[in-house]
Amino acid sequence: MKIAVPKERWANEARVSISPESVKKFIALGFDVIVESGAGEGATISDAALSEAGATIAASAVEAVGDADIVLRVQRPMSAGEGDADEVAMMKSGSILIGTLSALSNPEQVELYAKQGVTAFAMELLPRISRAQSMDVLSSQSNLAGYKAVLDAGNEYKQAFPMMMTAAGTVPPAKVLVLGAGVAGLQAIATARRLGAVVSAYDVRPVVKEQVESLGARFVEVDSEATEDAETAGGYAKEMTDEYKARQAEVLREALIKTDIAICTALIPGRPAPVLIPEETVQDMQDGSVIVDLAVEQGGNCPISEYGEVVVKHGVTIVGHANVPSRLAADASLLYAKNLLNFITPMVDAETKELAIDWEDEIIQGCLVARDGNVVHPALNEAEETAKAS
Repeated sequence: MKIAVPKERWANEARVSISPESVKKFIALGFDVIVESGAGEGATISDAALSEAGATIAASAVEAVGDADIVLRVQRPMSAGEGDADEVAMMKSGSILIGTLSALSNPEQVELYAKQGVTAFAMELLPRISRAQSMDVLSSQSNLAGYKAVLDAGNEYKQAFPMMMTAAGTVPPAKVLVLGAGVAGLQAIATARRLGAVVSAYDVRPVVKEQVESLGARFVEVDSEATEDAETAGGYAKEMTDEYKARQAEVLREALIKTDIAICTALIPGRPAPVLIPEETVQDMQDGSVIVDLAVEQGGNCPISEYGEVVVKHGVTIVGHANVPSRLAADASLLYAKNLLNFITPMVDAETKELAIDWEDEIIQGCLVARDGNVVHPALNEAEETAKAS
């Protein structure tokens, strides 16, 4: 059995889906590992380090992927017209593709996997159950993004984070508001607190209040009764009513005009990011305030943030860096590679060293999007049926 790791070719992507440690463990499971030359450079993982661990270094993506049984990726492969090469067409029929494929946002590409005869697993759809925690790529990458967001804010903020008492006077602590208390938000809270800021946080899900307060932050509440059913079975936030959104805007505006730094992390899977900081609120914020919008790739929690840019609008610096986990590519790659190793290991029969996938397993069914020439994920099929009906 062969595992292939091609170089990531999307802009702003420095991560890689393999590490020397995971190479060794894949070989112990019975795999040959082929890595395209230079795939790990952006994550400070050299060809030499991978070769020393036992990987074969291929000169090109075609050479690496052509006869591979499993192809590991960070982001989805490019299809015809998206780059210099059609990376979907490189994969042989019957091979398995594993990565964060953005399947719900790119259903047409999932159809290409099916036509190519590729079995595809979209890791962003992994069920959030305790047994899958070690495989959860969204959590591992979001954790780093939340940390980096606070550092990026500090880089733009013209004042100090902690309170400082000096002979020349006292420097007040920065006031930080974190919007969204998922994995990224909780790490942002912890990081800002470690830097000495006074931190508050908002989330539509009241269940996270205890977690926020345990980190030493104040929880901003809008309407506890309206949010009793604000969480999906998978632990994500739901879309709220217009009445709730109006009250939310009022409460958040009051908090934001007193805030020095806002860290935006709120996302709803498969949908545009909810607007939490409209332009009129930015106009009322203090000059010199900073907004870091981690949701910018899905439209942004602040609609005037710009993807891949740091801009100043209405006296407020708005940070919209692209692909924030990739800004910590070395650590992000090691964690991501371990997530994929943990996902693949149960697929392998320990005695025969052959694939023995349990297609009825909840984890497998949760992120399987294409198999046997068909698109198989319920969310994708439901969306297609809705589109046909309309």
